[in-house]
Amino acid sequence: MLTENSIRLLQSYQKQISSYDEIVDSKGQVKPVWATLFASIEKIGIQEMTNRKQEIVNTLREIGATYNVYESPDGMNRPWQLDSIPFLIEQKEWQQISRGLQQRATLLDLMLKDIYGDGRLLKDGILPPELVYGNTGFYRACHDAKIAGSKQLLVHAVDMARGPDGRMWVLDNRTQAPSGSGYALVNRSVVSKLLPELAEGMYVSRLAPFFTTMQNTLIQASGRLRDNLNIVYLTPGPNNESYFEQAYLASYLGYPLVQGDDLLVRDGYVWLKSIDGLERVDVIIRRIDDEWCDPLELREDSRLGVPGLLHAIRMGNVTVVNPPGSSVLENNALHAFLPTTCRYLLGEDLILPPIATWWCGQTAELNYVLENLHKLIIKKANRRQKFRSVYGRLLSRMQLQELKKAIRESPSEYIAQEEVSFSTTPSLIGDTIEPRYAAIRAYLIASENGYQVMQGGLTRSSPEKDRFVVSNQYGSISKDTWIVSDRVEEVKEKITLSAGISIQKHTSLPSRSAENLFWVGRYCERTLSTTTFIGITLDVLNGHRNFGGSTKSEHMELLLRALTHLTLTYPGFVEDEKGDILKNPYPEILDLISNAQKTGTIAYNIQSFLMSIIAVRDKWNLETWRIVDLIENILKKIKDPATLNTNTVQQLLDKLQTRLFTFYGILSETMPRNNEYLLLEAGKQMERILLRISILRSTLVFKYEESTEHEILEAVLLYHHLLVNYRMMYRAQLTVEATLDMILLEETLPYSLVYQLNALSVCLGNLPRAGQNTRLNQAQKAVLEASALVKLSDIAQLSKYDSESFYREDLDKLLSEVSRLISSVSVTLTSLYFSHTIMQHSFIQSSDNGKAHEI
Repeated sequence: MLTENSIRLLQSYQKQISSYDEIVDSKGQVKPVWATLFASIEKIGIQEMTNRKQEIVNTLREIGATYNVYESPDGMNRPWQLDSIPFLIEQKEWQQISRGLQQRATLLDLMLKDIYGDGRLLKDGILPPELVYGNTGFYRACHDAKIAGSKQLLVHAVDMARGPDGRMWVLDNRTQAPSGSGYALVNRSVVSKLLPELAEGMYVSRLAPFFTTMQNTLIQASGRLRDNLNIVYLTPGPNNESYFEQAYLASYLGYPLVQGDDLLVRDGYVWLKSIDGLERVDVIIRRIDDEWCDPLELREDSRLGVPGLLHAIRMGNVTVVNPPGSSVLENNALHAFLPTTCRYLLGEDLILPPIATWWCGQTAELNYVLENLHKLIIKKANRRQKFRSVYGRLLSRMQLQELKKAIRESPSEYIAQEEVSFSTTPSLIGDTIEPRYAAIRAYLIASENGYQVMQGGLTRSSPEKDRFVVSNQYGSISKDTWIVSDRVEEVKEKITLSAGISIQKHTSLPSRSAENLFWVGRYCERTLSTTTFIGITLDVLNGHRNFGGSTKSEHMELLLRALTHLTLTYPGFVEDEKGDILKNPYPEILDLISNAQKTGTIAYNIQSFLMSIIAVRDKWNLETWRIVDLIENILKKIKDPATLNTNTVQQLLDKLQTRLFTFYGILSETMPRNNEYLLLEAGKQMERILLRISILRSTLVFKYEESTEHEILEAVLLYHHLLVNYRMMYRAQLTVEATLDMILLEETLPYSLVYQLNALSVCLGNLPRAGQNTRLNQAQKAVLEASALVKLSDIAQLSKYDSESFYREDLDKLLSEVSRLISSVSVTLTSLYFSHTIMQHSFIQSSDNGKAHEI
């Protein structure tokens, strides 16, 4: 119900409208759904809407929602941007739009089959041959690479905006690897959680039915309704602009996220290289552009695709959605021929009109464009050619002449489109509601009865007033898209599959993902271990600075040298012959914390940890991403000289240590005890063993003066989180023998060496075996041997030292041998599970970074 305040809010907004706006109908009256929304906004209050907007920003950051902007210094992992105010379309109007979308998808599917089939459109003069054969999206190698079933175009997206006549006009078609549906899901999830009151008095259609249909379509598309179908989601990798969305959708749909390295073609089939061995792949959802799909038959320098993929498609042994070659339909020049093509193939007129388009490859159209260049928009016909749209009205006389010359030289490469003023929509800008141009991307999925349209979509609005910029690469802001009706829909939110259909009985773990999980564990433990030991060392340094003494000085120097050995950041404190660094160690320690370019530092390790995390983005839940976001914030502070100094360093390290422990805790409480967890845990335990041994060898293999040794033992016990346990168990003065007994042999303590070896042995024992081999592999043998050496050791003998050199030779030999054996485990795991992730593609190096079409 509209109140006086909501009426004033509406009137204030209407005064800003300079063109057709979504809130008003053709008679200039405010549409009922928008009036209801403004009433809800007024009830919440603009100030509270602004507060919620910040909560949206925080939530998107916490869940790791990003969109990479190419060729921008701050573009990688740029936070996804979402407006607080949704984009509304009434259900009755959406039904009409859906019919037009379904017609268009049917038309494009027929065109795709004809272009790579009978060629009637060319024979009968409906399409000019040069428009097809000169198209950078046309690949002769794809002529017979068809998928099973009546449709080739299974997934389709259409960009639309409302024109001056009040109808939706089609701006673009996305046919090869449509992106954005995952972002639509994220938008809905965030808005429904943080602004549920906005939907008061309205019934908003849900998105889940679209993805339910997608699940069933993909299963049907395989042509083999057998148990244990293997469907994978093929991504270009973490550098791709929409990598977050790809990982999000893979997780949402329950499919393994794979890269080209994870797949191989053998005997005409596509196989997933998993830690369980080779697993046959039935369906590939690809997010790689056509030209990168198969380096054997398409672009030979591709490092993203799968050699032999087209051959497997021809054999009918794998279904690729959408099949390579579908980019031929994304040629901008086709807009000019779609009305005629629709009448030819379907016997009917297009329901959704395209923007008036002229292809300059025809004489009459070329002359028209050259004469009217000052009022048209000029684009390249082929999308792959980098060329930003040129608005003729913004060009000088000289610039117009230069553009005319370029068009005359290569007329078939250019198209012109009418410049149309599209509608604006309310957007929350700062603390005011302002009109911004907007466009919506709609999504369709093939089904048994034609095409199903998502009841929503991805709306993007211009960041600047009076400018129609709706590309995410150029800073557009997304909006949740509501299809609003006056009745409740009885729709389940979760994905459901058709009766009698089953897919994988287990989740495949690609070898690349396995290796990254292993290194997540290693880098996390490396960061935590270094953070812990630097914190202990700083406590000693601060104590020495305030309460100095000769014994403390020796103790301090031992710890500083141990720190260099731990981080392998030589020469560091080890080769400081003049003692200059030891006299003032703070600069070196701060560098060990903040220098992200130096291997072994905390900043370097966190960066490596985050890179490994992102490489397996689909494996983490919301709670994990929240703590990862906090760790990333600590990294920014650590790298910033303005926030890291001798006064703040300990506080930052304490926060980092707490957050890393929290990360471990979340994984321990939430991760299934499957191969993913086992590999991460194995990496953690391996790193923990090696780093603890490094500290023991740096501090305890020599005998020191009693007071110094007391300080050293206390630091070592603190590093192992065992000082309190020691005091409870022994209630006596610190001794080397008692310390070694606890650190090496106490099986109930998580940081004792024997406990870690046992835990590592369990992880390795539960990982997949090669074939039917039930015997111990080399990694298991190495851990077993190391464990036996430790358990059979004589602590009294290990504690003994040479009376002249003060060297504990037996202790050093034991620790050295255990370190060697555990280091060999990594080599064995690589050969067992990770080695085939090495690229076996073309020898030509590629400079591509995994780009796909922008959204």
